[in-house]
Formats: sequence, C-alpha cells, structure tokens
Amino acid sequence: MSQATRMHRRHRFNTRMTRIVLLISFLFFFGRFVYSSIGAWHHHQDKIQSQQSSLSVETSAGKALN
Repeated sequence: MSQATRMHRRHRFNTRMTRIVLLISFLFFFGRFVYSSIGAWHHHQDKIQSQQSSLSVETSAGKALN
C-alpha cells in the first residue's frame, strides 16, 4: 500500500470519527435543551398557579373584612 493510500484512509477515518463525535455532542445538547425546557415550563406553571392561589386568598380575605 502506498503512502498516499494510507493517508487517504486515515483522513476518511478521521472525518467519520469527527462526524460521529459531533452527532453525539449534538444529541446531548438537544437532550439537555429539551430537559431544561420541560423543567422551565413546569416551573412557570407552578409560579402561575401560586400567584392565582395567593390572589384568591387575598380576595377572600378582603371580602371577609368588608
């Protein structure tokens, strides 16, 4: 096998490995993005729910004072 053929095969292997590593990295990044988005959505819903419950407590306390 000539030097040029070995270098070409090594280059193809390096290119393939680079693509695999980038794909795995992207999948991790995308998975973390989805996970954090779901967590943020749940946090947002809890915050809205706690605000609504505190408003209803304040409204009922205000009616009781009148």
